[in-house]
Amino acid sequence: MIRATLAVGVVALSTWAVAVFPRSILVFLLFQGSLLWVYLARIPRWLRATLLAAALLVLMPLIGSFNGYYLEVATQVGIFVALALGLNIVVGLAGLLDLGYVAFFAVGAYSWAIFGSPQANQIFGGGFPLAPGWFYVFLGVGLCVGAATGVLLGLPVLRLRGDYLAIVTLGFGEVIRVLANNLDKPINFTNGPKGITPIARPPVPFGLPYSEAFYFLVLLIVCVVVLVNRRLEDSHIGRAWEAIREDELAAQAMGVPLVRSKLLAFACGASFAGVMGVVFSAKQIFINPESFTFLESIGVLAMVILGGMGSIPGAVVGATVVTVLNLQVLKGFSLWLNELKNAGVTVFGMSLADLPTQLEPAKYERMIFGMILVLMMIFRPQGILPARRRARELGKP
Repeated sequence: MIRATLAVGVVALSTWAVAVFPRSILVFLLFQGSLLWVYLARIPRWLRATLLAAALLVLMPLIGSFNGYYLEVATQVGIFVALALGLNIVVGLAGLLDLGYVAFFAVGAYSWAIFGSPQANQIFGGGFPLAPGWFYVFLGVGLCVGAATGVLLGLPVLRLRGDYLAIVTLGFGEVIRVLANNLDKPINFTNGPKGITPIARPPVPFGLPYSEAFYFLVLLIVCVVVLVNRRLEDSHIGRAWEAIREDELAAQAMGVPLVRSKLLAFACGASFAGVMGVVFSAKQIFINPESFTFLESIGVLAMVILGGMGSIPGAVVGATVVTVLNLQVLKGFSLWLNELKNAGVTVFGMSLADLPTQLEPAKYERMIFGMILVLMMIFRPQGILPARRRARELGKP
């Protein structure tokens, strides 16, 4: 009873703090930390589910009404959570190192960007863009196109493992980006480096603002992805993936169909990325090849490793940590530092106004990610919330 009351109090207190200090990054981080605390707290499952549902469905939109940027951050977190969960199937469960995962994200994004904008008139001559309602149909199209692209990648690499597989998938991701960059002639499919805009947004039910509509849509997709991941993990397919990850030869000797299992892993992981690509293009209204660089694949892989490979809660936490660090902490610290520089603040006899712009924390995002990963591999190689088997293998809790 005491723990239940404490859990409710922590969530309520953090929500009240955000309402009182709507521009404080630290207070919003406190709200996010309270959700993790509730998930890990030893309280009844029904209470945990109720608190998390209330926080995500009611409190988060309420917080967004005080500061719309928080809702934008939450939506971006949801997009990357779905991407991390998809890559977690390929890397965490099946043990197939994929460095070109962003390619599937790009394929889904361009599928709606082309047909949901006047760009398709360059190909078919007229009749476009499609009506905004077609967006919901293209969620299924993005899923199918992503899965088909995953199978297309999987077919030539079935015999490869480890570093060789990683190099081929890296090349595949770059091929997709270069194609998007150059398919503006002889037929203009992607409009090349100029990108595609404006991309139609879906019709919004109940007159919701677009920020809230995309938040609820992404939240719904994430819930479906988590449910599918959980069902796959506990199925014979998930057991086959884990067997391939542990020892491919032993798995084959025990009757695991390697070809079908690997192709299914690539297809499942890519399908989630395809769906989120459709959502991303509609949300941003504009996409170009620079939205799908190799560093984006590395970022999603970092989320999976940081959270714990093979762990669904770990992928969620890893994606949240990396996205919040990028969108809030580093950028917020840079803005705060610029305010101090403009105010002429002096520290230890040195004026902050004399600091070069190259020292802004937001410009060192990749370096900080690298340092975090190095420290994680040294002190907690199993990740923040590891899968039970992974934690037992490393002999750590």
